[in-house]
Order: sequence, then C-alpha cells, then structure tokens
Amino acid sequence: MITRTRLAAGACALLAALAAGMAFPAGAVAGEPTGEDAPKVDLVLDVSGSMRTRDIDGGTRMAAAKQAFNEVLDATPEEVQLGIRTLGADYPGDDRKTGCKDTAQLYPVGPLDRTEAKTAVATLSPTGWTPIGPALLKAADDLDGGNGSKRIVLISDGEDTCAPLDPCEVAREIAAKGIGVTIDTLGLVPNTKLRKQLSCIAEATGGTYTSVQHTDELTDKVNQLVDRAADPVVTPVATEGADACAKAPTLKSGLYTDREEFGQQRWYRVDVEPGQELRASVSVGADRAVNPSYGVLLRAVTVHGREIVRGEAAGNGRTDVLSTGLRYPKAESDDDDAAAEAVCLQVTNSFSVASGVKTSPGLPLELTVDVVDGPSDSDDVAAFGLGRGWWLLGALILVGFVAGLLWGWLSRWRLAVWRTN
Repeated sequence: MITRTRLAAGACALLAALAAGMAFPAGAVAGEPTGEDAPKVDLVLDVSGSMRTRDIDGGTRMAAAKQAFNEVLDATPEEVQLGIRTLGADYPGDDRKTGCKDTAQLYPVGPLDRTEAKTAVATLSPTGWTPIGPALLKAADDLDGGNGSKRIVLISDGEDTCAPLDPCEVAREIAAKGIGVTIDTLGLVPNTKLRKQLSCIAEATGGTYTSVQHTDELTDKVNQLVDRAADPVVTPVATEGADACAKAPTLKSGLYTDREEFGQQRWYRVDVEPGQELRASVSVGADRAVNPSYGVLLRAVTVHGREIVRGEAAGNGRTDVLSTGLRYPKAESDDDDAAAEAVCLQVTNSFSVASGVKTSPGLPLELTVDVVDGPSDSDDVAAFGLGRGWWLLGALILVGFVAGLLWGWLSRWRLAVWRTN
C-alpha cells in the first residue's frame, strides 16, 4: 500500500507543471473538442408536493423556481440547446410504483423558443413524489447523441423517494457509459441528508453541488451552469486498459476515462519518438465510501518491464480524488530512422472498502497523455531544474552580498565618527 504522505506535495507540483506545459498538436486528438455540435442542457426540476412550502423569500419554492427559470430562459445563449424535464409533476396519488415513474419532458432539448418554454413552466404545480433516479436516467437519454458538451442541472428540495434505485448509483452508471454527461445539483433546503445525496450525484460525473436559499441565488447559479455548457470543453474518450503491458491499448495525446477495480492494475501504451517527451497524469476518484489511507501509483516502464520513472500520491480520507503524474524525456538519436519507443503506463490503486460496499463498477479513472517536443534549451524547466529560478536566486545572492558590504562600511563609518566626537 502506498502511504507516504510526503509525496503529495511533489505530486501536486508535478501536476501543476504538466498543466502549465500541456500543448496538444494542431490536429484533432483524443478528447479534443471539435465544436461540431451545439452544447445541450437539460434542466431537471423537482415538482413534488414539498415544493409548496413557503420558505424562499416569503414565497413557495415552486414560485422561486418558476421566476428563476423565466430569467434563465431569457439569458440562455443562442447556441445552447436547452430542455426542461420534471419529476413528480403529474401523479398526486399514493401508489409508490406509479409515483416513481412520474417524470416527463416538459420542453424537449433543442433550439429554444423562449415564449413556448415559459408557457410550459407556468403550468407547473407541485404534485407528487420525488423520483430523482428515474428522472436522471431519462435526462441522460434526452441528451443522447452528438459530441458537444452535455449538462444536466438538477434542482430539488428533497431526497429521492424511490429507493432502492439509488440516484447516486444512477449517476455512476451514467458516468460509466462514457457519453460525457455532467450533472450539477442545486438543493433548495439546507438539509444534511439532501446535501449528501446531491453531492454524491454531482461528484460521480464531475459536476458541482450548491445549496441555494434565495431566488436570486438560484437564478444566478442556473445561469452560470447554462453559460458554462456553452464554453468549449474537452470530452474524455472512453478506453479500456489491459491487465498486462503486452495487451495494452496504444494511446495518442489526449484525455481518457476508464474504470479500475480496487487493487487492480491497468496498463496503457504510448509511442515516444527520439527527442520527444511523454507527460502523463492520472486521477482516480473515490465515488463511494472507502477506507482511510489509500494511494495511487503511475509508472512508466519499458516493454521489458524496466521502470523508467514513477509518480505516486497518498491520501488519508480527506479528499475524494487522488492524482499524480510523471514526465519522461527521450533523448535525441543520431539515427534519423530510429524507431519510436513503446512506453507502458501502469496505473495501480490501493483503495479499499468496508464489507457491504459495492466494488463494481470500478473506480472512475481519468488519464491525460501528452507527447511533445523534448527540452533542448538550457532554460527549459525539465532540463535546467529551476529554469529561470536560477537567475532569481543568483540576483538575490548578489543583492545580499552588496547590501552586506554597504552595511558593514556604513557601520564602520558611524563608529569612526562617534569616536572622533
């Protein structure tokens, strides 16, 4: 088990260097946004009976949601295809089986007709159950197709009432499909259980959770999330690592996602030409309750099993994501026909869970691979250690030396004047 916490600082510094030095080639690479399809957003609104409660700015939760939606619809960018899905809006009865099917598309995801969408929102009235899990499954289907960004924004004031279909497990299933859907959640009640459930849903897909208790906060946050969907994003490419280097898939520069079972090894291959540098980083997320003390190891090895370089990080239960990275510059060759070197990347984790916690599907893994021209100049950080930091260090030493001489001379002069007087 990897437990050396002193490696965390080094891993963070390495990841910062990777982020600063990341430069994908001009051509399209794995995970690079193509911009061919419009971004899609599906607003999923809880219309269950509890939305009648009057505790938001003197009005009902439903009234606050309607006002926020009207303002959001006015501000939605033209390029965003937006839809609205409801849960608990149609069935007022007591039959749980029927109530847990109560989710419908109020306005289809597509080019926005603001008047039509506002009219649809105006008809809503708090009614029934809170089938969050079924609604998320349907919302993912609403966004299916295309390669643009896809975002679900869930607004709810209560926990799911349709267990055992756990909405957190539903979110993990959606993430495991690799269709690039991000789920953001907003809670209208400062409730601990609601916060835990909505946080879990968001974290499973890389989204965010926010607690809002005022109409203007709800409006601002939903607007922010809709605008974020219009920003160009990199959608990870789903891949499947092997259990050995010889069987590993060969990856190009890009962003990849995979699933890794507890204690499992995943292998990937990258071809590195002479004079190039391989930069890789990996993040493994704990999307369920795990035991404290865990680690992640990323190794670059030759096809014959010799380790080239490694990066590792350890955690103690205070974070849900653990990341590390590495860099491997391959030396230039005098042979113009020299073949590329196949470098194997091995990802290992030491997460563990208590009895009764599901171990399948595996933990979500995100791998960044970048192959760039290697360092050649002495001021390159990889080749020169501190890079330009050496110049700063030298300047500080020189200034300190000169300041010391001046202070010594001034002190002796003052002493001589004092003695004379």
